[in-house]
Amino acid sequence: MLFGRNGHFNIVWGGGSAGRPSAGSCPCALLAATVEYCLCRLPRAALACQRKCAVSEIPLSREQALVFAAIEGTKQNVFVTGRAGTGKSTLLNHLSWNTSKQIVIAAPTGVAALNVGGQTIHSLFRLPIGVIADSPIDQNDQVRKLLNTIDTLVIDEVSMVNADLMDAIDRSLRQARQRPFDVFGGVQIVLFGDPYQLAPVPGGPDERAYFADHYRSMWFFDAKVWRDAELRIFELTEIHRQRDNDFKLMLNAVRHGQVTPEIGGALNGAGARTPPSEGVITLATRNDAVNRINASALKKLSGKSLTAKADITGDFGGKQFPADEVLELKVGAQVMFLRNDSPLDGGPRWVNGSIGTVTKVTSTVFVDIDGDVHEVEPTVWEKYKYTYNAATKKLSRDVVAEFTQFPLRLAWAVTIHKSQGATYARAIVDLGARVFSPGQTYVALSRLTSLDGLYLTRPLRPSDIIVDENVKRFMNIEVVPPVADLAGLDASSSHPDDPEV
Repeated sequence: MLFGRNGHFNIVWGGGSAGRPSAGSCPCALLAATVEYCLCRLPRAALACQRKCAVSEIPLSREQALVFAAIEGTKQNVFVTGRAGTGKSTLLNHLSWNTSKQIVIAAPTGVAALNVGGQTIHSLFRLPIGVIADSPIDQNDQVRKLLNTIDTLVIDEVSMVNADLMDAIDRSLRQARQRPFDVFGGVQIVLFGDPYQLAPVPGGPDERAYFADHYRSMWFFDAKVWRDAELRIFELTEIHRQRDNDFKLMLNAVRHGQVTPEIGGALNGAGARTPPSEGVITLATRNDAVNRINASALKKLSGKSLTAKADITGDFGGKQFPADEVLELKVGAQVMFLRNDSPLDGGPRWVNGSIGTVTKVTSTVFVDIDGDVHEVEPTVWEKYKYTYNAATKKLSRDVVAEFTQFPLRLAWAVTIHKSQGATYARAIVDLGARVFSPGQTYVALSRLTSLDGLYLTRPLRPSDIIVDENVKRFMNIEVVPPVADLAGLDASSSHPDDPEV
């Protein structure tokens, strides 16, 4: 992978053993007459494996370990929820790499599936886009064999899965496994997500009318299969992102739509301060605002622009990429990291959401984070597809596409939606003329590690705190008590007959 004289990014991968080769052994040396910089680093498989090893070694908190034991040690269906920053993604990654079960991971969108090393729900089950209702579900022999091999189906970002799709998943599994009277065909279902953050996307008028006639709401928890599934619900409560208890309480009030005048005043008072001139990102509600801010800031920088074009192999199925297909950089550009650092030794140098400044661009990119300059190499995102291996009679998770790019994005601004999962020490929250989506304000504010890092382009208004009434109904009735309040549940001795949580 290299930057050429024309300022564009070309792809060259060296073979051989892992590690940085000597100058004399670099297979890219033959290109020296035609290129300015060359990069010969770890092969793609090694880059991907390095990240997997680091992810699998992240230690779990006590409550995460309790939930993992309940999933791994029983066949119960489970829903894992919790506030922003409670480690739902960490637990899911640990489950992915440490389970002894035949597990399949799916998500409602392509980017969400890439982030968890899974497959989209529609691709996995070969389901059509849009309302499925009672339409026949077409399954070939390969799909049936695959679905018959699953022990556990994990669905991430389940709050974006609508009720119709949840029922279609249930029907698909019953049909493929020829178990019409068993919920989800006897497969253990493990759901991850926070309904207070992300909502299912409503379709056109006809689709909305269908849901109004057939379901209490669009939400996954109003699917027909929900009650029969008897999910054991765990709410993670230990917040790892924020340390300030007062700020945690404020965020919880925003999450539940219970912002008092005192809390609103405290948030607005902190947000009214003048933000620093650099090292701060703007979280905006609209793409056009984000693009305008980033383009304007990049244009003001002197020097030559360099564009890094991603190396894409296989079929990603559209333009849902985990990073920019074409990344334009200049020295001085403010960037955000899109992935946690995964060193083989030592602590991470950055996390998803870290903000830095580009100091040099060669075959790699050098980024200053709070005074420390780090060399950033390209990373590999893998797209997976699950298949049935007839020889082993087990599931096989195969890489069907790869996306290789620097894990960076211009970051004077980013949409609130794309900030999901990121952590920021400082951010300017720009809610525009109005907030138009439930949970939008909560997602933006909960990205911050402390109240000291909050800056607002305008004061918060009561109308900015939107909570879906269906979510309130569900969470208030079904999600009790949190994991931390459980008594007598030993992480090493969970049992299928443990009482409902």
